[in-house]
Amino acid sequence: MLLLALDTATPAVTVALHDGTDVIASSSQVDARRHGELLLPAVDRLLAGAGRSLDAVTGIVVGIGPGPYTGLRVGLMTADTFGLALGVPVHGLCTLDGLAYASDLESPFVVATDARRKEVYWARYDDSRTRVSGPAVDRPADIADEVAGLPSVGAGALLYPDTFPEAHEPEYVSAAALASLAAERLARGEELPAARPLYLRRPDAQVPKNYKVVTPK
Repeated sequence: MLLLALDTATPAVTVALHDGTDVIASSSQVDARRHGELLLPAVDRLLAGAGRSLDAVTGIVVGIGPGPYTGLRVGLMTADTFGLALGVPVHGLCTLDGLAYASDLESPFVVATDARRKEVYWARYDDSRTRVSGPAVDRPADIADEVAGLPSVGAGALLYPDTFPEAHEPEYVSAAALASLAAERLARGEELPAARPLYLRRPDAQVPKNYKVVTPK
């Protein structure tokens, strides 16, 4: 097994290689505006540094969000392209699950990432591997009662300390965590989600209301 994992659902452009036992290489760069520029060069550097070729990859793991439309589609389209070119399966994983897995928290907690518009993408977990609700998108003040008293993980939690007073690292997801979680689940014979995006809300760009269609007579 050689899994290539990647995620662009947060400001982190993150990639990793997993051989079925351990992460053998990983890389992360934080730049919310350059996902498209950074991802493929990061994959090239990762493979070269690990002494592996792309055609040795047996499966792709990609974070499916939730996340902003523009950033999220970069990772998903790249994963689909690799899968088609190599003839290997493409597995999706919720980005919040990767953050939860990397936290190593083993009592109930919340993962929250920045959804912009003064909102967070969030989910509740019983432990680092077990999501019990979500993902959802809400204003932090609207979910304060639901998350009260729970520790939290992620950039969204760090942004809103009034709602998430006990915030922990990591701030952003790592492809290393996604790869390890995927390898663990695949080894148990579990079927991973399809690589389809979790947007949770409509894109910012929309057709204006009362749009006048002009057609020739």
